[in-house]
Amino acid sequence: MLGRIFLFINGFILMVIGFSTLILYINLFSFGYNFKEYLCYVIKLPEFYYLIIGFTLINFSVLKKGGKYEKRL
Repeated sequence: MLGRIFLFINGFILMVIGFSTLILYINLFSFGYNFKEYLCYVIKLPEFYYLIIGFTLINFSVLKKGGKYEKRL
């Protein structure tokens, strides 16, 4: 149970880092970037991979089946 909570919290932190970076780089539109150029630029950032890893960790912690003695909701 503690492992799942740990995965969830770490995934949440990584997703917050990733989403905040995506929001910060929306300012590129004011410099004349279009949406395709924005996506190509953002995909190359390491924070984008934090977003993907965080999403995976959260899904794994929520959707993982419980152990023999773990209560299921």
